[in-house]
Amino acid sequence: MAIKSYQGPREEQKKEFNAPILVTDYMTKSLITFHPDQSILEVMELLIRYRISGGPVCNDDGDLVGIVSEADCMKEISESRYYNMPILDKRVSHFMTEEVETIDCNASIFDAASLFHDSNRRRFPVVDKGRLIGQISRKDVLAAALKIRAYSWRR
Repeated sequence: MAIKSYQGPREEQKKEFNAPILVTDYMTKSLITFHPDQSILEVMELLIRYRISGGPVCNDDGDLVGIVSEADCMKEISESRYYNMPILDKRVSHFMTEEVETIDCNASIFDAASLFHDSNRRRFPVVDKGRLIGQISRKDVLAAALKIRAYSWRR
């Protein structure tokens, strides 16, 4: 006669993965931002002082309206030399890039990694309904991957 082992119905194990995987968990929240009416000379000074290569341009309501970078400043420098004039005190709105690629605040780190893979950008502004709330960089995604790796991936 065979022995039966009866343990009764088992409680279903919940498969929870509680690692933070959203862009908002890893983004930089304190940013140096610029205003469209700021002078390009002031932007150059701030880029040098804070050792950054660019930053988001926001209007008075905090909405993202563009990005200004070192390359935009180089454009001003080269134009002033071409026309044999000193660097003029033009506004950021004249040089900023208005078509900005952004990432939504509810996107995952995996979505961000895919976006970085498909583009040559080093960072993306993070927006929530058009309002700038932070910035995610490639290094932030790498740090997130290392942190997520520490969590268990069991089935």
